[in-house]
This record gives sequence, C-alpha cells and structure tokens, in this order.
Amino acid sequence: MNPVINLGFISIHIYSLCILIGIVCAYFLIIREAERFNIKKEDVSDMLFYTIIFGILGARIYYCLFNIDYYALNILDIFKIWEGGLAIHGGIIAGAITVIFYCKKKNINLLLMFDILVVGLILAQAIGRWGNFFNAEAHGGVTTLSHLKSLYLPKFIIDGMYIDGNYYIPTFLYESIWCLMGFLIMFFLRHKSFNKIGYLTGFYFIFYGFERFLVEGLRTDSLMFLSLKVAQIISIIMLIIGICLLIYSFKKQKKYNTEV
Repeated sequence: MNPVINLGFISIHIYSLCILIGIVCAYFLIIREAERFNIKKEDVSDMLFYTIIFGILGARIYYCLFNIDYYALNILDIFKIWEGGLAIHGGIIAGAITVIFYCKKKNINLLLMFDILVVGLILAQAIGRWGNFFNAEAHGGVTTLSHLKSLYLPKFIIDGMYIDGNYYIPTFLYESIWCLMGFLIMFFLRHKSFNKIGYLTGFYFIFYGFERFLVEGLRTDSLMFLSLKVAQIISIIMLIIGICLLIYSFKKQKKYNTEV
C-alpha cells in the first residue's frame, strides 16, 4: 500500500490527508451544532483554530515523549508528522485544556461546548484512523490470510494488512468502525429530550474508553510506561471520568435548550 500520492509537482501523504479530512468534517459539524445553541460562529471558529493547532501539537508531543529514546537521537524526525505518530489521547488532553481556557475567557458553558465538540471529534477519529492503514501502523498481532477472509474484509484491506511478509489484525479498522458507530449514536442522541448538559461528553468518554482499552490489548505498537500500555491506563481514567460526568449530568445539569 503506497502511503504517498505523487502528483509530480507535489507529494501528498495519505496519512496527512485522512487527518485533514477528519478535521474538516468535524469543523463544519461543530459549527453547525453550535448554531443550535446560539453560540457565535466566530467564537467557535476561533476556538477550533487554536484547539486544532494545540491538539495536533499535543498529540505529537505525547507520542514523542513515550518514544523519547528514539527521538532524543533523531531530533529532526519529531517534525515528520506525515510519517505517523499522533497519539489521540495527547490530542484530546491538549485540545481539552485549550477549550477550557477559551470557554472561560468567552464565558461559554464549558460542558455544553464539550458536548458539541465530542460529536465532531469521534467522527474525525473514525476518518483519521484510515491514515494508520495507509501508513501500515496501529495494527494488531500476526494473523493468517484465512482469518482475514473469514471477517469478509474487502480485498484492498486484506492486501494492506500484508506487511513485511506477514498478515496482521486490522485494529485500525475495529476502532474506525466503533468510532463511526459512536458518531451515529451521539448524532441521534443529541436531539433527545432526556439529554442534559454533559451527557454526551460522559457518553463519549465511556464509549471510546471502553473500546480503546480492548483494542489496545490487541495492538503491537502501543506506547508503554514501564510494563503497562499507556492507552489502557488513559482508557480506564476516561471510563471513570465518563461515569462521573453522567451521574453529575443527570443530577445537577439542565436539559438542553437553544438559549444557552
């Protein structure tokens, strides 16, 4: 699977293209969603501008920190993000911090803004995971051709999972499908009358945290802290935060309205 589209005058890395498509789709969805709550478009656009920049930086720094032995000897490779190496958890943390500061500055309901953002975020994750496919990364352990065929996968995915003489479990696909399912569920839930502010954010943390914990157990390229997989640790934290948010939302928060 060629990870680069060569147009002669320019080379386009498909990994970067997938990330860009995910960001653009999330951007327009979030802008549209914010309009339902009468939040100024320019405020959301400005916030997203900074959130995307710091989110990408956070995702890269997070990844490099947990591969410090390599990047300490290859400093220039830190800037080669088109080759892969963006950790979604680092992006979420950096992005969330940016949103917190921005909402405080503009006096915007923070939990409401998170509810708006997570619907677009999980869609971007579903799209962005395909960048890992083209970069031949974020896969599971060695498997067999017959096993992949038993999953009724398209031929191009099976062919793409043949890396350096072995077939691998397509964990990127598992996460992409799960995130797409999460997006559809959250897109449906956002209009329901029982929704309270913070509910969708709590749902996202639980839904994604649960999946990532399981899928991370299958991956062979996990970021490690001592003998533990970092993503699984973060996933457990996400589950706890999500449960607490759901409880807080139902007990303390108001239902959605269009005059927030």
